[in-house]
Amino acid sequence: MKKHFDDKDKNINKDKNINKDKNIDKDIDKLNVEDDFDEEKDYERSEEEIIEERKGIILNLMKGKEYKPMRFKELSYFLMLQSDEDKQALLDILGMLENEYKILKTRNNRYMLMPGDTHVGVFTGNRKGFGFVTVEGFDEDFFIHAKDTANAFEGDKVLIRETKQGRDGNRTEAAVIRVISHEIRNVIGIYEPSKDFGFVIPNNKKIASDIFIPKEAGCGAVKGSIVIADIKDYGDDKKSPSGVVTEVIGHINDPASDIVTVVRSYNIPIDFPEDVMKELERIPDSVSEEEMKGRKDFRKLDTVTIDGEDAKDLDDAITLSYKDHIYTLGVHIADVSNYVKEGSPLDKEALNRGTSNYLVDSVIPMLPHKLSNGICSLNAGVDRLTLSVIMEIDEKGKVLSHEITEGVINVNERMNYTDVNKLITRAEDAPVERYKELIPLFDRMQELSRIIREKRHERGSIDFDMAETEIKVDENHKPIKICAHDRNDATKLIEDFMLMANEVVAEDYYWQEIPFEYRTHEAPDPEKVDILAATIRNFGIYFKTAAHDNIHPKEFQKLLKKIEGEPYEDMISKLTLRSMQQARYGTECTGHFGLACKYYCHFTSPIRRYPDLQIHRIIKENLHGKLNNERISHYSKILPKVSADNSFKERRADEAERDVVRLKEIEYMAERIGKEYVGVISGFTQQNIFVELENTVEGAINVAYLSDDFYRYNEVEMCMRGDRTGNLFSLGDKVYIKVRKADKIERTIDFELIKKLQ
Repeated sequence: MKKHFDDKDKNINKDKNINKDKNIDKDIDKLNVEDDFDEEKDYERSEEEIIEERKGIILNLMKGKEYKPMRFKELSYFLMLQSDEDKQALLDILGMLENEYKILKTRNNRYMLMPGDTHVGVFTGNRKGFGFVTVEGFDEDFFIHAKDTANAFEGDKVLIRETKQGRDGNRTEAAVIRVISHEIRNVIGIYEPSKDFGFVIPNNKKIASDIFIPKEAGCGAVKGSIVIADIKDYGDDKKSPSGVVTEVIGHINDPASDIVTVVRSYNIPIDFPEDVMKELERIPDSVSEEEMKGRKDFRKLDTVTIDGEDAKDLDDAITLSYKDHIYTLGVHIADVSNYVKEGSPLDKEALNRGTSNYLVDSVIPMLPHKLSNGICSLNAGVDRLTLSVIMEIDEKGKVLSHEITEGVINVNERMNYTDVNKLITRAEDAPVERYKELIPLFDRMQELSRIIREKRHERGSIDFDMAETEIKVDENHKPIKICAHDRNDATKLIEDFMLMANEVVAEDYYWQEIPFEYRTHEAPDPEKVDILAATIRNFGIYFKTAAHDNIHPKEFQKLLKKIEGEPYEDMISKLTLRSMQQARYGTECTGHFGLACKYYCHFTSPIRRYPDLQIHRIIKENLHGKLNNERISHYSKILPKVSADNSFKERRADEAERDVVRLKEIEYMAERIGKEYVGVISGFTQQNIFVELENTVEGAINVAYLSDDFYRYNEVEMCMRGDRTGNLFSLGDKVYIKVRKADKIERTIDFELIKKLQ
């Protein structure tokens, strides 16, 4: 597009009647269009600069007060484009602006600026028909009524227009005016046959409709088959989406199918690509003398790893000494970046996975086992390469000095949390004889751990000490035991040491002003804080929220202290946790609210988390003096995208883990229909009272089975409900229930209320 107008605003406003006539070419001769896109001027600029200028010309034209939407032919006349080459260039620019959602092509093929109340976002559906649209740059999603979804499908990229501004805590409402693209091409779900056709009930409950399957397209699926269905038609107001079954991957009654179903649903990679496996051939099985050159040798120090009994990817080890009132703590982390080079097939696949996935009794590792369980795992009795942080800490928990260095270690003992906890608590069955030479080391560790934890507590760090769900399965993946798993002193001391190392590394690189990937956690949303405060007020607990835009973590710490030992402690702890923002990865060091610290990163788990591996690479380049301007520019460019991707993969792993746990809980309770348990009320909706059992399994009492006159008792959501017979149900109340139903398709567990306990 070589011709355009130089003084665009002047020319557009030169004649007030421009575009008022349908025959726009009558007014073209009134414009003074200059040719300044000639070859002599273009050669000095890059192609990108030329394209951006041409985009600006079109946008400025459309911003003019006299502009009215034109078709392509009219724009070509208007800009005096003669050759096919120039017209194609204009068409390309218009296409680019459309793809950037800066302009809109109407249904009658006219081009116009995107209206200010119009946005492009991603649609999230609901089985009840309504949905939400997430738009980049907006803190809250837009609410879409069922009548305004334009049959958008879960995950669709859509164009929306605002219809009602949000007030009094309500979301802004919008209507979908166009589905731009479908992102979901297939679904995983349960096959339900009928006489002449079938349906797939999607596992993803955000998909509002079942998928219609013609009889001949069932691929041999039977009732209860877990299938993958390719979507052929996304449906409309009159018909459901339709598709064909392409694969039967299991059956809903097969315990082994749970993990496969979840993994496939989230598109989590299982098998490593061929080029990754080929690259493994160059990875050694042991550390050579050449690799150890130039590294600090820590092999003479007493060194231990402390992990779960079943862990095989051991990526952190500890050394500790004490002299002249100073603790010297060494946190030694597997040097994965020595083997996983940037841009290699191994690195690309690690980034693709983002994290290891821990799914009850199965692990889908970020790195192949030759690395995660082999040369990178800090196994006992063998030399291993590390990236180590050596910290000198005084008796008040202050870090006096530190060093980050490449090292080599040789672990004395591979310890587990259970044995170490028994040793430091002096349990009767502690394996004293087996580890008698290391007991002084463990005692010193506990001593320093308590100092560090107290120091962290003083500044306001929030410690959610809630039990996690532990599921034991048999060899057929069938759940045989579900219980609450509590943290013990051994898990806490390792946690304390890792947190300190992460803080020290983050602060070091923040002040060096080097591009880095941080772990950040923003302050809670004020609206959620208000809801939390109103809820717990019904328990006689006052929560200070004045000027909560600047609320301090100490206020949450005080709240958790107040409820300690109360019957509703676990419930309010969970409500408090839900009021928090989600931690994420980013390139800005904005601090970590939950830990009440200014500097934080993830440094200690490079075997199972890509962010740790990413910053190891930066640290090592810096240690070797290779972080020149070119490399700094490189990291500045890639880190924002890498951080965002790492955050997404972390959320995916968390959701997958929760789904597998839920499926195993349903499977477990399905074997216990009719059994009675004591539980605690954990929440309310208009339809349900939620009850959590002592084994952490949560189910729902449907109010329809409770009482015809069940009604909302208190205006505070999720706090109290009652009925007109005088029964009052509150968070934390103990109730006696019977298991009524456990449904894997709906992923629900239903309870029946027997009685409320005093």
